[in-house]
Amino acid sequence: MTEFLELTVDKFTFRFATDRYYHPEGVWALPEGEGRVRIGLSDFAQQSGGDVAFAEVKPVGTAVAFGDEVASIETMKTDIVVPAPVGGTVVEVNPALEMSPEAINEDPYGEGWLAVIAATDWEADRARLLDAHAYLERVREVAEEEMRKR
Repeated sequence: MTEFLELTVDKFTFRFATDRYYHPEGVWALPEGEGRVRIGLSDFAQQSGGDVAFAEVKPVGTAVAFGDEVASIETMKTDIVVPAPVGGTVVEVNPALEMSPEAINEDPYGEGWLAVIAATDWEADRARLLDAHAYLERVREVAEEEMRKR
């Protein structure tokens, strides 16, 4: 069972799965073995974006470099460009998102995953990602800055 860290800022509570790595822009990466990495939006990213209305992930066979757009998500508040947290080739896209894009909001670390990428160099890309503790601290800074702006 996945363990979570939690951060509460004002009236919002954010969860961070400890078994994965995070791109600073809010995308998680979970290595699955054989060079495959499952990706999705973090709880903070999905809460910040609002209710997901539409999700479009690059099709299977698409090559992406670290930081390239791998998906775009439309919410009631904004459009989100999702950067690839790992370079490689998209080998699987979550089929549930076509009919139920709200799965991203309802279960961002489970049924709301976006894609699986066959990583070109997971070790090099992993070195550029944050662990759950470091990502929590980044989110704390961002969320507290947002609160000061209000």
